[in-house]
Amino acid sequence: MKPLDLPGGRPGAAIRVAINVGLAVVFAAALAIGGRAVADYGGDWAFDVAVGTVVCVAALARERSRLWAAAIGLAAAGAAELAAWRWDLPGQPGGATALALPVLVGAAVRVLPPRQAVVVAAGGAAVVAGSIERYLAFIADGTPSTFTAPKLVGLGWGAALGVGLWLRLLDARRQAAIEAVRRAERLDLARELHDAAAHHITGIVLQAQAARIASRKRTETLDDALAGIEAAGTDALTSMRRVIGLLRDAGDASGRTHGPEQLAELVERFSRRGPAARPAVRLRLPDGPADPAWPPEVVTTVYRVVQEALTNVAQHAAGAREVTVTLAHDRQAITVEVTDDAPPAGPRRLPTAGGYGLVGMRERIEALGGTLSAGPGPEAGWSVLATLPTPAGP
Repeated sequence: MKPLDLPGGRPGAAIRVAINVGLAVVFAAALAIGGRAVADYGGDWAFDVAVGTVVCVAALARERSRLWAAAIGLAAAGAAELAAWRWDLPGQPGGATALALPVLVGAAVRVLPPRQAVVVAAGGAAVVAGSIERYLAFIADGTPSTFTAPKLVGLGWGAALGVGLWLRLLDARRQAAIEAVRRAERLDLARELHDAAAHHITGIVLQAQAARIASRKRTETLDDALAGIEAAGTDALTSMRRVIGLLRDAGDASGRTHGPEQLAELVERFSRRGPAARPAVRLRLPDGPADPAWPPEVVTTVYRVVQEALTNVAQHAAGAREVTVTLAHDRQAITVEVTDDAPPAGPRRLPTAGGYGLVGMRERIEALGGTLSAGPGPEAGWSVLATLPTPAGP
């Protein structure tokens, strides 16, 4: 199963490969056309093709290091301009270089730290200025020339800068939304920690009071009281360790714990609500007690995973006819899986706008030491699988 994809982020590996293949085809065509044009005018086509190849390869390898790819491409383009000026070589940047430089500048401006992004943008501006300066020198010498090449280079640089900044803004907004979801989940976890810890600590206080009374009476109930304090303290520590570091003001403590026995009610509400075409839901629960002795934060997380997965089915799996919810547990792990049989065609399950519910679920599950994954099934449909470590007994 593929790992959980985050909405609105950078494209996946397959899409990035497809983009690079498309760029490689365009670059190859530009190199061939540019070299032929330079040769037709009697120029040194090998120089133009060599420079263009270096810059294009840097653009295709930008995923390895945006900074180094941009540095290599800009350095090659700048050196080519100086060489063309000094030895009267074909005007630079050539067609392929003019196409590859915006890719390098836009990719760098999108993800690099602000100072590095400014340096790359300034390097691109220097290449544009060099191209314009060469054109002006031709005009001053009376050499026939057009402003087409420097204009295209300038427009490409401006477009790359604008697109890079726009994507950078979208990435920042997306990251802010994800952090807001994670913060909300941390607060929710901390609230549940407060509820669980308050219960255990109250028991400790009561047992301590009983121990004081027993000590005055000098009866054998003192040992029982101390054993109760030990057990209650152990339970409190177990709950706290599960969400260590996720703290909040205790005065905000509230919330409801949903046990596994309430999954049937959730499934029934899902099937009953909405259009008649809503898929049927099968619930598979493990054998054993209806209410396992799991900590409240684990019980609620199981419920929330199923709730969020069913919500995604309703919103993004219009062709599904059946949904299966499976809950299982053993001595090592608790697993909850929600699968549907929707056909593979159609929009992706995690939309590019909104849809941060599974992001919050992953934050919650990882805080409890578990994992969450989501992806297409082997033949059709979609699957959400959450795994949590089985809580240790007292």
